[in-house]
Amino acid sequence: MAVAIDQHFLDCLDQWAASSDHVEPGATDLALVAYLDYFDAQLQSRHLDFAARWLQGQGQGFYTIGSSGHESNAAVAMALRPTDPALLHYRSGGFFAARAAQVNGSTPIRDVLLGMAAAADDPISGGRHKVFGHPGLNILPQTSTIGSHLPRAVGVAFALERAARMGQELRWPEDAVVVTSFGDASANHSTVVGALNATAYCTHRGLRLPILLVCEDNGIGISTKSPKGWVAAALSSYPGIGYEAADGANPEEVIATAREVATQVRENRRPAILHLKTVRLMGHAGSDAEVAYRTPSEILRDYDRDPLLATAKLLLDRGILGVDDIRKLYESMRERVMAQAHEVCSAERLTTASSVMEPLTRTRPEAVRAASIEAPPDAERQIAKKRPEDQGQLTLAQSINAALADVLATWPQTMLFGEDIAAKGGVYGVTRTLSKRFGIARVFDTILDEQTILGTALGAAVSGLLPIAEIQYLAYLHNAEDQLRGEGATLGFFSNGQYANGMVVRIAGLAYQKGFGGHFHNDNSVAVLRDIPGLVLAVPSHPEDAPALLRACVALAKEEGRVCVFLEPIALYHRRDLHTDGDDLWTAPYDNPDSWSEAPAVVGRVGTYLFGRDLLIVTFGNGVAMSLRAAAALGLLGITCTVLDLRWLNPLPVADLLDHVRQFGHVLVADETRRTGGVSEGVVTALVDAGYDGVLRRVTSEDSVIPLGPAADAVLLSEGDIIAAARGMFDWVGAALTLNTSSEETIL
Repeated sequence: MAVAIDQHFLDCLDQWAASSDHVEPGATDLALVAYLDYFDAQLQSRHLDFAARWLQGQGQGFYTIGSSGHESNAAVAMALRPTDPALLHYRSGGFFAARAAQVNGSTPIRDVLLGMAAAADDPISGGRHKVFGHPGLNILPQTSTIGSHLPRAVGVAFALERAARMGQELRWPEDAVVVTSFGDASANHSTVVGALNATAYCTHRGLRLPILLVCEDNGIGISTKSPKGWVAAALSSYPGIGYEAADGANPEEVIATAREVATQVRENRRPAILHLKTVRLMGHAGSDAEVAYRTPSEILRDYDRDPLLATAKLLLDRGILGVDDIRKLYESMRERVMAQAHEVCSAERLTTASSVMEPLTRTRPEAVRAASIEAPPDAERQIAKKRPEDQGQLTLAQSINAALADVLATWPQTMLFGEDIAAKGGVYGVTRTLSKRFGIARVFDTILDEQTILGTALGAAVSGLLPIAEIQYLAYLHNAEDQLRGEGATLGFFSNGQYANGMVVRIAGLAYQKGFGGHFHNDNSVAVLRDIPGLVLAVPSHPEDAPALLRACVALAKEEGRVCVFLEPIALYHRRDLHTDGDDLWTAPYDNPDSWSEAPAVVGRVGTYLFGRDLLIVTFGNGVAMSLRAAAALGLLGITCTVLDLRWLNPLPVADLLDHVRQFGHVLVADETRRTGGVSEGVVTALVDAGYDGVLRRVTSEDSVIPLGPAADAVLLSEGDIIAAARGMFDWVGAALTLNTSSEETIL
């Protein structure tokens, strides 16, 4: 296919040379000179596609999804500024070339080729993927094929305007326009539809959203055709979003329309869609046998809509270039690209796990620790009617509320948002009074769409704000988890640490709610969060630890650009007692900021309760309270226990865990999540890998969805399960047990 479209272009030049119905070169209209820049970007993109196929044939290239037929998107870059943040579709090669031409010193040909060759010198991903991205060009790298980058793009546009209300400066200019592109097939994806809906919703609410959404419509998604008229009907129907269409085979139209739409978005700070009609040449990718689902006549018809031919014809007809000039430019670009393609064949590639993972494993522990104990200005704390340390014993919900207030007071770039968190203060009251205290610019409600909530956080974070987003229930996260997996935690990886989106996602979750249940409100599935490299997952259990844990997560987001999930056990939010009514053992005073440096929540450091020597119970979340009650019962049988709270579930605190485990001959992992895919699998595996040779058991909830009502007790881990598992680990003789019954120090 590369040979065919290449030869077709050259054949057309021969035909034009044989005719005499064109203007001789020599036109002096300077307004037409822009078409030369446009053509240069198109030529560069096309020959890079040819080089991709050549590199693949040499065994030196690993990416062949090209931009051929889409080169008219160069007009979009020319209509914008190089300081406008761009999140691009994977066929936006023309845009990348035209944007690079706006920045002196850019080397777009080499940059793209290094990405195709997975070379360690690739300036954006460092050899981890071929993406269109570059911090010097303000192009954020995207690997999405389904438009999952659009919620983030909307978030960047939202942040541009919200930052001004917050008095914060971002990495983008105040008058910047966000541009994002996607394909016609992706326009049907729920992620794209959700992003467009959120854009329309914000506009309806009167919020300014300077975003240009470009649909590159080639009429086919791999092999499935878009129904005629459907994309235009869908995209033009969103209220409050401007809509303009342009034909990529008409250079004058596309350049003029792109310039007009971009200007409108910049000046009016309102969103617009540019529906760019394109064609797809050379198939979906190098491995795509296009003839399996398209007729030869269909493929050849697209050749006549080649945007390079259209621009070349315009240059010829306007007398800007002659046929020989066009041919020289075409072949000259081929030579430039292929010369550099030969060079990248010898490029070094990543060869070790440590080098591949380096963006994921970079840490700044001292900076994180310093940030986690940074106290808010006293004047900010005095605004509250009563400081949290003066309020006596706090529940888990109250301690998290106080910690959020201190975070908001410490860092003015922090914003807190989610469903029902402002006036209502959250379903469980955890964010109560925060919107009133810090204002709706910083603490605000969102629409009911988890993709939009996370996308807003991703866009705000990469722009320079510090977002804390709330997902109302753990089960609701599963509607949008790709925003964390495919967009959030991977940005640093695919940008080699040059871009980061440090953010905290608060999620109310886990099970054991009484009187309000069912699987959507009692969800113990955390496997997806533990399976994302680079993502940090923390679970507080006691109000004494929760504030420091939350501050540690915020510090990780701020100093290391981490995506942190703070999973809050709903059933423990308002608990006050542990063993008996009125014992108040599940409350704690809030620490005065002056004491924060004495016991910070160190990332990867576990917590311990009780100090028995016979059995170590490893647990987290709701399991901590259950294990403490179980330990009390086991103590009556002569089995003394230490209860270890993991606190950090991703990555697991293996080093600190092993330091404790080695002191015990018996270890029981009490896991409230499921037996398959649950936390205990990772814990037990870590201990076995480390050579632990004591008695090791685990007890978990069942592999079941959690039902409504009392039936939930049949499938969830219970205190009785923990006690039974612990007793089974020791040898009994009648009712007597010979054990080391050394004394315990009771903490709770």
